[in-house]
Amino acid sequence: MTERQSLKGHVAVITGASHGIGLALAEALAREGCDLVVAARKAASLTDAVRQLSLSKCQFNAIGCDVRSAADVQNLFDTVRKRHSRLDILINNAGVAHALAPVEELQLDAWKEVIDTNLTGTFLCTQAALPLMHAGGTIVNNLSVAALQPFEGMAAYNASKHGAMGFTNVLRQELRKKGIRVLALIPGATDTAIWDQFWPDAPRERMLSPATVAEAVVHVLTLPANATIEEIRLGPTAGVL
Repeated sequence: MTERQSLKGHVAVITGASHGIGLALAEALAREGCDLVVAARKAASLTDAVRQLSLSKCQFNAIGCDVRSAADVQNLFDTVRKRHSRLDILINNAGVAHALAPVEELQLDAWKEVIDTNLTGTFLCTQAALPLMHAGGTIVNNLSVAALQPFEGMAAYNASKHGAMGFTNVLRQELRKKGIRVLALIPGATDTAIWDQFWPDAPRERMLSPATVAEAVVHVLTLPANATIEEIRLGPTAGVL
C-alpha cells in the first residue's frame, strides 16, 4: 500500500472558490488541515464559503480577485506572501462559459470575457504564484472535458479550455525539473451554476457532484510527491446526458 501524504499545514490558493467545484475543493482541503486562501471575482460571493470554512480548524483568508486583472492577481499573491511566505498548492479553478451561439453570432465581448477568465486568468495566477512555490508543490488547472471534446455553439469556451490544456502541458514540462507537479483536472458534466449560462434545464441529477470532483483531487494530492499522474479525468461527458 502507498503511504498517504499528509496535507496538514500546507498552504493552498483556490480561485473561483465561492461555489461549485471551488467551494467543494476548499471544504475538502480544509478537512485535510490545509491553510487556505480562497478567492472569487466578487468578494461578497465568498460569504457562504467563509461561513462554512469558519467551522473548520484551518487558517483561511477570503479575498476578492478578478483573475482577468493583473493588479488583482498580484494583490492576491502579495497577501499569500505576507501571511504565509510560501505556497504549496495552487488550484486555478475560476472559469466562466457563455450562452450557446454559432461562431458567426458570438459577440466579441463574450469571447473576450471567456478567454480572459479561463485562459489568461490561469496564466496570470500561475505566473504570480511560481515565486512562492518550491519542490513538492502542486498546481491543479481545472480544464473540463471541453479541453478535449468540442461542443457546438461553445467556440469561446472550447478555445479557452483547449488553450489552457496547451498551457498546462508546457507548464508541466517546465516545472518538472523544479519538482513541482502540474495536474490537469478534466471533469465531465458537473452539477454547478455554470450550466445556467448555456443550458439551464440540463439534467443535473445525472451529473457529477462537486464533492466527488474534490475528493478525486484530494486523493491525487495526497499521493507521494513522485507520483506520475498528470491528469485527473472523471465522467460523464455532456454528450451522454
